[in-house]
Amino acid sequence: MLTTLAQAAEDATASDAQLITAAVVGVAVIIALITWLKLHPFLALSIGAVGVGIAAELGAADSVAAFVQGFGSTMGSVGILIGFGAMFGKLLADSGGADRVVDTLVGRSSPAMLPWTMALVGAVIGLPMFFEIGLVLLMPVIILVARRSGQSLIRIAIPTLAGLSAMHGLVPPHPGPLVAVSALNANLGLTLGLGVIVAIPTVVVAGPLFGKLAAKWVDVPVPALFETSDEDEGSRRRPTFAATLAAILLPVVLMLGKAAADVVAADSNSPLKNLLDFLGTPVVALGLAVLAGIGLLGRGGGMDRPTVAKSLESSLPPIAGILLIVGAGGGFKQVLIDTGIADVIADAISASSLPVLFLAWLVAVLIRVATGSATVATVTASGILAPVAAELSSTHVSLMVLAIGSGSLFLSHVNDAGFWLVKEYLGTSVVQNLKTWSVMECVISVTGLAGVLALSAVI
Repeated sequence: MLTTLAQAAEDATASDAQLITAAVVGVAVIIALITWLKLHPFLALSIGAVGVGIAAELGAADSVAAFVQGFGSTMGSVGILIGFGAMFGKLLADSGGADRVVDTLVGRSSPAMLPWTMALVGAVIGLPMFFEIGLVLLMPVIILVARRSGQSLIRIAIPTLAGLSAMHGLVPPHPGPLVAVSALNANLGLTLGLGVIVAIPTVVVAGPLFGKLAAKWVDVPVPALFETSDEDEGSRRRPTFAATLAAILLPVVLMLGKAAADVVAADSNSPLKNLLDFLGTPVVALGLAVLAGIGLLGRGGGMDRPTVAKSLESSLPPIAGILLIVGAGGGFKQVLIDTGIADVIADAISASSLPVLFLAWLVAVLIRVATGSATVATVTASGILAPVAAELSSTHVSLMVLAIGSGSLFLSHVNDAGFWLVKEYLGTSVVQNLKTWSVMECVISVTGLAGVLALSAVI
């Protein structure tokens, strides 16, 4: 009997090692295919995903099925948002609305203060909004601010992305923090308050401060996205600043309304609650923003129906490659999840004697890096730490939620669809995106952990 148990343990150890090796080699192969052989990222991700599945003994057919499932689920969520966002962004640019916002931001901020202004914009937009929606809404503004101000694209983009990402990982009502709040039975209001306290210095460090350093590491030209055919903007009629702001903030307000309803009346089934839930659904909110933009931006910019139709039609071809790459990133992530690598990591450190808040962060970090999914990292880490959380004070349970949220953001790389979304929008190479976006995510994660540990020492 003892011999059988020892043999089973040895086989399990070998299987776990094979799984982790397959994941690490798969990531390295994808990077090599893109940077060395110059393969298109969509093709490299497809090859790498199926190869990892086969190497991890998931099976050839199951590997392909997992990739297709992940591709489809990503397109069903992020893909639709990218499409609506591209339409809204092109309409915002062609109508002159983006120029109106950019002129206001650039005109009222000194060159030194502009990155700080963009960090604030990213944080405010990111408070109620999913990261992907905030990104596609703000990308026209990021690109035009960089173009108009003459500053480095990275110097402008990193603070904005830091504001979006930090809010996404640390502050309810985003899905990740809400999952952890539910799993650990944390106090939602307390977690929200502490999350904002941790998020503010995190955005400052990972945004304007790190952005200044990242701009020295990477210098890329401002992409040609959201350019208008009429270069003489001074002669064009443009929407008012109020109309443009209303169009941009419409999905923010709708999603904030849904979040408020979920907090105040979580168990209610009233018609008003159902209406707010529907209108605040990300796809619906951004779709309504496009429709509102046709009226507010199109009419405000003096665009007739054919011009509006042409603007919307021309917005989609440039994002075809982005959609395929982001979908393939989601497919690769699903293959890794189906191999069970998250369970291997969880089992390996569940019996650790590390400090509880650091352990919560570390579990989330390892699963995030392995699977590319912040949600999987949050769900798994919350499940592992739930028994421990039951013995903690209310304050420390909320801090554990924030520790897990910080860890779930660590090191976005080639198995994360968000990595490819940022890369394609900014026009960076894989290596450049690793040096900017990926490092920024690490800075957010580590700074968030530092904030959590600092609060735990004084509260």
